[in-house]
Amino acid sequence: MTYPVVHDVVVIGGGAAGLSGALALGRFRRDVVVVDGGAPRNAPADRVHNFLTNEGVPPAELYTTGRAEVARYGVTVLDGTVTAAHPADAADPADAAHPADGPDRAGDAGPARFAVTLSDGRTLHARRLLVTTGLVDELPEVPGLADRWGRDVLHCPYCHGWEVRDRAVGVLATGPFAAHQALLFRQLTDDVVVFTHTAGPLPADDAEKLAARGVAVVDGEVAAVEVDADRLTGLRLRSGRVVPREALVVAPAFHARAAFLTGLGLTSEDFGLGGHVLGNRLATDASGATGVPGVWAAGNVTDPQATVIAAAAAGLKAAAAVNADLIDEDTTRAVAARRAATATAPAAGVPAADPAPGAGLPAVVPVGAGADGDPAVDEATARHWDELYQGRERQWSGRPNPHLVDVVGELPAGTALDLGCGEGGDAVWLARRGWRVTAVDVSTAALERSAAAVAAAGVTARVEFRRHDLARTFPAGVFDLVSAQFLQSPLDFPRTEVLRAAARAVAPGGRLLVVEHGSVPPWGDPEHRHLRFPTPQETLADLDLDPDGWHVERLDTPQRQATGPHGETATLVDHLVLLRRR
Repeated sequence: MTYPVVHDVVVIGGGAAGLSGALALGRFRRDVVVVDGGAPRNAPADRVHNFLTNEGVPPAELYTTGRAEVARYGVTVLDGTVTAAHPADAADPADAAHPADGPDRAGDAGPARFAVTLSDGRTLHARRLLVTTGLVDELPEVPGLADRWGRDVLHCPYCHGWEVRDRAVGVLATGPFAAHQALLFRQLTDDVVVFTHTAGPLPADDAEKLAARGVAVVDGEVAAVEVDADRLTGLRLRSGRVVPREALVVAPAFHARAAFLTGLGLTSEDFGLGGHVLGNRLATDASGATGVPGVWAAGNVTDPQATVIAAAAAGLKAAAAVNADLIDEDTTRAVAARRAATATAPAAGVPAADPAPGAGLPAVVPVGAGADGDPAVDEATARHWDELYQGRERQWSGRPNPHLVDVVGELPAGTALDLGCGEGGDAVWLARRGWRVTAVDVSTAALERSAAAVAAAGVTARVEFRRHDLARTFPAGVFDLVSAQFLQSPLDFPRTEVLRAAARAVAPGGRLLVVEHGSVPPWGDPEHRHLRFPTPQETLADLDLDPDGWHVERLDTPQRQATGPHGETATLVDHLVLLRRR
């Protein structure tokens, strides 16, 4: 049985709206993936305009910067194209054939509402979707016109009007708004000509307005765009006459990039002004919500008239609505878990029984007598780690350690021992993938935070917590995976003995994963800069394992991008040991 990773939000489209929404969601610690095909609507344009603080930035630079900014908050950006979106159950028949064994369906962060298929065959699961795929401009069929689009063939006077000020501008009439466009550009130049083209004679009131502003009108169909030295020089009519022009304004038809949503029952609707259809779009309410619960849309896909800065603002607004909806769902589930815990609590004076699997909140079980050995915990050690966690509202990001994700992502689920579980990021991630997790820490504050994270994620049936001072006691049992992620301490700590105990806890065929710091980060304590950390080879030697009983799968020094306490970033080197017991 497989348990798909369920992201909080998949953002489909990585333009201004998509990256703006992803940034807001990432800053709210949401698990966000952006899928982007790399073909923004404004790619042909040289510059982006009317975007405060980014005036004149090239589109590619804007999106490159945006990708880097969202990455700082843990957002993943995938290069790819979404070909289909479906309700999760409909898209994954295997789920229906093999129902989950508890209320925490598939161990996700929440119910997987949607499955998104990419053109390369990958499938992403998400609780919510934010669609920001933009639109396609359908240009008038005039030879040579499309090749000039975004350069000297224009549409929006706010985006590119300043760049053609005081130049000879033509307006190609293909619909009822040609006079309106001409009057807008007349504010920027004295030389504007309207070509009636296929629109026919202009209404009398439009003709009067144009004449009053000194805008000329040329009748007849335009046959081609004239270009010389890669510059537009004029428009050639069917009659053969060439009217010199330096820029041409057109009115494209707008078509939302939304065909992939038909599996959700979402289709585009006509969009127009004054009773005239100008194209189509996805219909949304003011927050960006579509007619399908859990799906929002923002940017040109729903508002064809939005400029880049307006699309970015709409992405932020929709992201806030998505986040509020997720918070409502998370809170509802947490309340239900709390009520279940209260309902199953023993009466006063009655000894508590061991919790049944999946009942109430996660069990935080102290080290007791019997198989778990001496319950002793060094008070100074416990106080050090409790103060660390109590000193900040959140000590870590809440996300799983990236090397754990890399190593375990393709392994079949089994039992896992998480040594030094911290605030539960690894335990939650493992449980979401179907693992049964025993999470261990010496800090009561850390265990309480981990328990809250597991309850909020809805994976209570898959995680048991135990308090151990690993310098004195070690959890009983054997596990398919024993994970020691950055199990390093500024206090006296019998590292070698603890890692050897971890190896003894690996079941036949199971794996031991040890990930440690390879150096002190730039923002670390300067007094620690002299520290030298054991290499992967030295850690393997410290374990002193029987080579006939173990297979070395990786001895590695992987790199990762990390963010310091004040937003500084750096590339850090870690030390990784991955061993499989034969």
